[in-house]
Amino acid sequence: MTVIKSALDPGSPEYQADRSAMEQSVRELAELAQTVIAAGGEKAVARHRQRGKLLARERVDLLLDEDTPFLELSCFAGAHEPGEQPGARVITGVGQVSGTECMITANEATVKGGSTSPAAAARTGRAMEIAAQNRLPYIALTESGGADLPRQADIFVPGGRSFKNISRLSAAGIPTVSLVFGSSTAGGAYVPGMSEYTVLVDKQAAVYLGGPPLTKMATGEDADDETLGGAEMHARTSGLADYLAADEKDAIRIGRQIVRDLGYQRQGPPPSARDPKEPLYDAEELLGVAPAAVLSGSTGKRPMEIREVLARVLDGSEFDEFKPLYGSQLVCGWGSINGYRVGILANNGILFSPESNKGAHFIQLANARNIPLLFVQNITGFMVGTAAEHGGIIKDGAKMINAVSNSTVPHLTLMVGASYGAGNYAMSGRAYDPRFIFTWPNHRIAVMGGTQLAGVMSIVMRRSAERKGQPYDEATDQMVREQTEKMIEEQSRALYATGRVWDDGIIDPRHTRTVLGLALSAVHSGPVQGSAHYAPFRM
Repeated sequence: MTVIKSALDPGSPEYQADRSAMEQSVRELAELAQTVIAAGGEKAVARHRQRGKLLARERVDLLLDEDTPFLELSCFAGAHEPGEQPGARVITGVGQVSGTECMITANEATVKGGSTSPAAAARTGRAMEIAAQNRLPYIALTESGGADLPRQADIFVPGGRSFKNISRLSAAGIPTVSLVFGSSTAGGAYVPGMSEYTVLVDKQAAVYLGGPPLTKMATGEDADDETLGGAEMHARTSGLADYLAADEKDAIRIGRQIVRDLGYQRQGPPPSARDPKEPLYDAEELLGVAPAAVLSGSTGKRPMEIREVLARVLDGSEFDEFKPLYGSQLVCGWGSINGYRVGILANNGILFSPESNKGAHFIQLANARNIPLLFVQNITGFMVGTAAEHGGIIKDGAKMINAVSNSTVPHLTLMVGASYGAGNYAMSGRAYDPRFIFTWPNHRIAVMGGTQLAGVMSIVMRRSAERKGQPYDEATDQMVREQTEKMIEEQSRALYATGRVWDDGIIDPRHTRTVLGLALSAVHSGPVQGSAHYAPFRM
């Protein structure tokens, strides 16, 4: 295969300035990650330990096979929301249990008893979606007080979907396991109730639809936790518990045994190389590849050459480019990551008609060959203007969106810069169901940039005033533009987007190859089968 020749100059002042800015962003995210890990804080953690309980992350660590990675997802869910604990009181991610890649969720009981917030429902829902798409066995480490009652209006209706999803996973032949370590109240009780296998910790797990206070209010009956919903009662009387664990470590041992006994088989092909070649270029250099200010409306920014990213991610920096002389602002071609073959579509500029046609063609080729696709986004959108419209940009862009919409090979999306307008859609944005989607800290996502959006609104309001014969208030216009730009800038930031679970996590650029490799391994747990069926293309 052809080796990418890097032209990056790490010694240039522009590179050094952008690297410095990226390093600062990475440091800020690392500090926020410590807040996520700290969970409920020292006092809450101390109380939890005094009860003889393991922390949620300790449970996950013990469940995983020794010295295997854990790909945590949606780590900063809820970070955009004032008053919400970043991480949303739950842990989700993909890890290996008894030799089988599984989706794992764990309630963070040191934060409001592990109760479910809207962000937690979104994070857990995304984990279930990934489990279903990639046929990953689903393991819930449960200790939850159910819905966060003061926010019930935001949780009740969408939160019920999680129980349906557990049932549908099981119906699709994807195993579901629940290990219950503490209270599992109200809606939380349906997690073990809907799971195929349940393990309850003796003298610790308590599972009931209505706890002692609600039971008293509803029936007048006085009942303690053990009598109402204790682990031994469920093992001996109700039959909810399939296994009664002596303690938390015993529950984890039983959980690992359950997964081992599944004999679960991966349905996708194995990697083509057992010992894939490392990229020829240092991943550290990815810190300065992207401009610090991503397409923020100002001009003169150092452009990003997307092949410099690929050169530091692909096995051996090898990339066989497709149609390099046509539609050159969309880079397409074949490569491998950790031994897994991928077709790649990567932005090197705006999408014109040739780029759109090339992208649609390449997506069809990848589906014909049953090869997963990696979309690398740095895109302002499709070209606009008279020449573009006359040239058929709408119908050509529609071809690419048609191909993305109906492609059935797994999609992975990496956002290394801007993701604006319909360019987000054509490059398999969140609405187009990529199996995984990750972003760099400099990522921006919106309908368009703040400056452009504010300008469009200004033009529309000015023309409206002219049609009505009214004077136009320039001072108000300037104030509205500034407010709009500030709002869009805030709402388009990577942390805001990931807080809303528009992606599966912000990653350190240096970890890109590792993260994509783990994600590719996960998607191969399910079948990799391309589509031969598309909506009619408008030619």
